[in-house]
Amino acid sequence: MSRFLASAMVAGCLAVSALGAATGQQPVFRSSSDAVRVFVTVTDRDGRLVTTLAQDAFEVRDEGKPQPITLFDNTPQPVRLVIMLDVSGSMAGNLPLLRAASEQLFPRLRPDDVARVGAFGRDITISPEFTKNVDELRRALPRTIDPDAPTPLWRAVEQAMDAFGEKSDARSVVLVLSDGKDSGPIDWRKPVASQGGVIDRARMEDVMIYAVAMRSRSGRPMPPVYGPRDLQAMMAADLPDPGLARVAEETGGGYVEIRLGEDLGAAFSGIADELHSQYLLGFTPPKRDGKVHEIDVRINQRGLKPRARKSYVAPKR
Repeated sequence: MSRFLASAMVAGCLAVSALGAATGQQPVFRSSSDAVRVFVTVTDRDGRLVTTLAQDAFEVRDEGKPQPITLFDNTPQPVRLVIMLDVSGSMAGNLPLLRAASEQLFPRLRPDDVARVGAFGRDITISPEFTKNVDELRRALPRTIDPDAPTPLWRAVEQAMDAFGEKSDARSVVLVLSDGKDSGPIDWRKPVASQGGVIDRARMEDVMIYAVAMRSRSGRPMPPVYGPRDLQAMMAADLPDPGLARVAEETGGGYVEIRLGEDLGAAFSGIADELHSQYLLGFTPPKRDGKVHEIDVRINQRGLKPRARKSYVAPKR
């Protein structure tokens, strides 16, 4: 069972305990606006969310050097979420699952969260504005899939980041669902989008990316297999883009692959619960050099695993 599926079953009671711990026992520390913000997900050996740690359980290192934590908060933080759904031809068999899973996600958004819904295939579309209205979000879900549509994966994530517009105190999160590999440019008049470019921009703009990958369920007949190479090529074509996991890891988001028989809706719900069960840490950048700095979050309790973004761009003087 994946980490998100396990988290979805226990997140309700954990979220309640986290809120009680934050309001009744743990102080909330704030710092100046130039602090580097780091959102941290903590799980135990079984993949369950751990939400009741105190500030002294954490250590943040910048280029290997421990930094004083000047901001600590484990209450739910508001989220601006852009959901990007793959509607390439290979997703034709997955459309009912895609819509049903999204409808499980929307009610889990908190009152201070907002979202937009996008789709990518022959075209890339995103609903016109952020909203918390569940009915509006449902109406934005795709209803049809072009059987010949490509998979402009990285261009879609780039446009999702465009959708955030001006910077906000709310956390910017992209949730992308796809079953295939990036098919390359769909408009040669625009710069080519790439996995590396997505990571660089997400680092610069402090965007967290979650990815849900699934196997294709295209209604097309399978081509004939004449030997091991044909079989290997067929199996590889059915796999999601391996870059999705890397993008999620670098930005501090999560990655999950949905296998046959697993619940896509539970994965979506688990992501929503995780976003509301994270720790917010902050520290003052030790150098204002405008360069990329590697960061590492550690926990002093055995058996617990933190997940956070790997780097940030320091401000310039």
